[in-house]
Amino acid sequence: MKAYNISKHSSFYVVGLSYKKADVHMRGRFSLNDDGRTNLLRQAKSSGIDGIMVTSTCNRTELFGFAQHPFQLIQLLCGNTNGTVEEFQSVGYVYKNYEAINHMFRVGTGLDSQILGDFEIISQIRQSFVASREEGMANPFLERLCNSVIQASKRIKNETELSSGATSVAFASVQYILSKVPNISEKNILLFGTGKIGRNTCENLVKHTTNDHIVLINRTRDKAEKIAGKFNLIVKEFGQLQEEIRKADVLVVATGAQHPTVSKELIHTSKPLLILDLSVPSNVDENVNELSNVTLVHIDQLSKMTADTLKRREKFVPMAEGIINEVEGDFKKWLETRKFAPTIKALKKKLKSIKEAEIDNQRKKIKDFNDEHAEILSDRIIQKITTHFANHLRESPNSSDDSIELIKKVFQLETSK
Repeated sequence: MKAYNISKHSSFYVVGLSYKKADVHMRGRFSLNDDGRTNLLRQAKSSGIDGIMVTSTCNRTELFGFAQHPFQLIQLLCGNTNGTVEEFQSVGYVYKNYEAINHMFRVGTGLDSQILGDFEIISQIRQSFVASREEGMANPFLERLCNSVIQASKRIKNETELSSGATSVAFASVQYILSKVPNISEKNILLFGTGKIGRNTCENLVKHTTNDHIVLINRTRDKAEKIAGKFNLIVKEFGQLQEEIRKADVLVVATGAQHPTVSKELIHTSKPLLILDLSVPSNVDENVNELSNVTLVHIDQLSKMTADTLKRREKFVPMAEGIINEVEGDFKKWLETRKFAPTIKALKKKLKSIKEAEIDNQRKKIKDFNDEHAEILSDRIIQKITTHFANHLRESPNSSDDSIELIKKVFQLETSK
């Protein structure tokens, strides 16, 4: 990647782990909240990395960035999470340069999602880019790449049916609840936490049932009240959690904490209780399984409950891949132009220097010399010349390196990256 003048480092990498090899517990060890992501970005900046993005969702944690060696990025990941290098080596992956670019396209368009065609990831990629830009860690390459992935995602949504049918973890959660809990409109449902999947589950419960007494508890009451107002929920204080669990028939946990927030010590009821843990890392302690009246369901189990819709979606994968190839191809063409951008910039500077010297010379020789006309004419000629050179380099990628060297030699150019 060094030839493309996009970073001082030699290669572009993706280092990360996902649901494919890492279970929910392992993904939890490598998860990053907003503060953790900010700390990682700042450490990357102080270590000399000049372009990096961080995504951390319930299904994956990934770093997209430039480095001399991927271990620099792996160290940043392990240094800011509970995961170790040894654990990463057992479940993680590394992609380099064009493979890394293609990986981002597949992730951002839902082809690599745990639920095929789940497009929530694209908004998370967008947020990751914004976070990097705010910390001064988003270079033009990352900006162009993210915009290209967003473009591909939009086209796949509009031109295929890859995302047709209601399939998401939130929808799967509601379908599971409806199938396992009879007379759901009469049951007590408690949402603990305001994580995105939990909020979406709650919204779907409101839509698909007539239950008007869903209770929401969050450590921060203001946040709970904002969400409760949108979905018409009842807000209770954090101190009432144990009391509300005693009343609940269904408990949906989505706190976003880095450790379990619900354990068997909080559960004092003998009636059946269904607990859905929609958090990564897990927010419900496994010891609740020791209680015979409790059924605990994790996010990975819910992700497998949408087989019929997914089978229908698989037919549209080739069409989606065709769109990715097209948009990714355009991105690579742009990338090729970065290879000769410094040469064209230096050429334009050299021609302008020649122009200024010649105009100054002719001004002394010609009476009533028209500076304005001379400037307009010469600038147009310079633009046409540099455009011809740029088009030649763009249209002859196989010989562009030789052409660049020839242009630099003929015009005695010095380029800066």
